[in-house]
Amino acid sequence: MPDECPCAQRRKERPAAEYTDLIHRLNRIEGQIRGIRGMVERSAYCTDILTQVAAANAALSAFSRVLLAEHIRSCVAADIRAGKDETVDELIVTLQRLMK
Repeated sequence: MPDECPCAQRRKERPAAEYTDLIHRLNRIEGQIRGIRGMVERSAYCTDILTQVAAANAALSAFSRVLLAEHIRSCVAADIRAGKDETVDELIVTLQRLMK
């Protein structure tokens, strides 16, 4: 029997408020991306499109910061309390990826 991917089993049940906040943020980002596509389709001026791209990037970065903070408060803290020190290594790798 082949080994299952360990990440396939990892899930997080989020409180309703956290879930709603994340989904609203993603909906806004999705709308921004659709807006950028529309600007390209309408042949908008380059700097106007780039301004909107910067705004979408900022929104996605804010989403990442919120998600990372919640991950540290919940998942990482719980794993450390449970003696799962490998979670710290995982967090370090995650932070290194985010800082590229």
